Amino acid sequence: MSNITFALIKERKNPPDRRVVFSPSKLKDASKAFNDANFIVEASNIRIFKDQAYVDEGFTVTENVSEANVFLGVKEVPVSALIPNKKYFFFSHTIKEQPYNRALLRAILDKKIELYDHETIVKENGGRLIGFGRYAGLVGAYNGFRALGLRDTLFSLPKAEGLTDLNAMKTELDKITLPNIKIVLSGTGKVALGAKEILDHLKIKQVNVKDYLTTNYDEPVYTMIDVLDYNTRIDGKEGNRYEFYNDPTPYKSNFMRFAKVSNMFIAGHFYGNDAPFLFTRKDAKHPEFNIDLVSDISCDVDGPVASTLRASTIADPFYGYNPETEQEVPFNEKDAITVMAVDNLPCELPKDASEGFGEMFLKHVIPAFFNGDKDGVLQRARMTTSKGTLTDRFKYLQDFVNGN
Repeated sequence: MSNITFALIKERKNPPDRRVVFSPSKLKDASKAFNDANFIVEASNIRIFKDQAYVDEGFTVTENVSEANVFLGVKEVPVSALIPNKKYFFFSHTIKEQPYNRALLRAILDKKIELYDHETIVKENGGRLIGFGRYAGLVGAYNGFRALGLRDTLFSLPKAEGLTDLNAMKTELDKITLPNIKIVLSGTGKVALGAKEILDHLKIKQVNVKDYLTTNYDEPVYTMIDVLDYNTRIDGKEGNRYEFYNDPTPYKSNFMRFAKVSNMFIAGHFYGNDAPFLFTRKDAKHPEFNIDLVSDISCDVDGPVASTLRASTIADPFYGYNPETEQEVPFNEKDAITVMAVDNLPCELPKDASEGFGEMFLKHVIPAFFNGDKDGVLQRARMTTSKGTLTDRFKYLQDFVNGN
C-alpha cells in the first residue's frame, strides 16, 4: 500500500478516556519513518495532548477526518460515529462475545468496516504485540497501596489521575513507609511486571516461593507466582505449564497456601477459560484465609478472585467484601477484604500510557501497511472484511452476531 491517510480519532466513550494511539512526538517519528503515510488528527478537547501540540509538530487538526483510510482510536467508537468502508483500530471488547458490544460488531459488519482490534494484534504464537498492560500494573499496584494507607490510616497517597506522569507517581511513593506485610503477586506478563516495577521502586524485598511460605520477616516482602505455583494437578502428578495453558481442567487451585500467609494480593495474572478459580467464596470463609486487601488488576468479575463482585471506578476505586455474607460493604469495614478492581487503570496515567502505546504501534503495526504485511500482523488482526463478513479467524463470533 502507498499514500495512506491515517487519522487519530477523538475518543467519544463515557467516562472520557484521555489516551491516544500516538503522542505528538511519536506521530512525528511515524511521519518521518514513512513517507507514503499521511497523518491527520481529529480535534479533541479531552485528549491528554492538546490539539496545539500536534499543530506544533506540523500536523493538520480538523473536525472532519472522513478523508482518512485508517482510523486509530483507543476505546469503542459509538455506532453513530462509525464511517462506512474504512479501516478502524480500537479496543472493541467483542472477541470474548461481550453482549454489551454486540450491536457495535453488527454495525461494523453492516457498514462494511475492516476492524482490527488492538487485542488481536499478536505474534504468530498468539502473544500480544501491543497494549496498555504495563500501565495497568503500575497504577493497579499504586492503587493497592493507596487503599492500604487510607484504610489503616497509615499514609495518604493522592489519586494517580491527578498526577502529571509516572515519575510524579513514584515520587509520591517515596514519601510512604510500609508496615511489615507479605504481598503475593500473580502473573508473569506485562501487567504483573508493571506491578513489580512499583514493588521494586518501594524497595520491597522479593523472596522465592519456598521462603515466602515458610519464613516470617521483619520487613515488607513479596513473591511473584506463576500458574504452576498456584495450581496443581488433581491426580498428584507433576504439572506442566504448557499443558495447563492448553487444557487446565486436570488442575485445581492451591492458592490457599499463599492466602494463609499473605496480607495483600495483587492479581496481575491472565485468567484463561476453564482454569480453576484462584480462591472461591468458600475459601475466603476459611479461618486461616489471611488476605485482607486485593488489588485485582485482572478484574474478572464474579470469577477467579471471589472478592471481585464488580468492577470499581477511577472516581470510586475501593469497596469491601464481607466473606461471611458474600456481600459488598464499605472498604474499611472491620473483617472485610478491601478490594481495588478498577477496569480501566491505564486511563489514570494517560500521558505515559499513550507514549508507550505509540512506541509499540509504530514498531509493530504501521510498517505492516508498507512492507506487504510480511509478518502477517494485519492478516491475523483483521476481524471483519470490507464485504461485511467475519474473517476465518473470527468466524466463531457469527452466532454471537446473530444473537444466539
